[in-house]
Amino acid sequence: MMPLTQLQRGSRGKVTDMASVSFMVRRRLSDLGVTEGSIVSVRKMLPFGGPCTIESNGQWIAIRRKEAQAVRVLAL
Repeated sequence: MMPLTQLQRGSRGKVTDMASVSFMVRRRLSDLGVTEGSIVSVRKMLPFGGPCTIESNGQWIAIRRKEAQAVRVLAL
């Protein structure tokens, strides 16, 4: 398992742990369909600590890099 931010752009991973993500962010992600077991793909990583854009089920979602580091994934 590794943080979501360590996935290379364009690569996919399976979300394995979201326990250390804050409740509000975890709820927002689950409302958008990103839960443990979901397959996500990294689309953009903006420089200088900017947000991370992921794709899940055909929709693009931008989250802060701090929260992306708390999401643990298994690279596929």
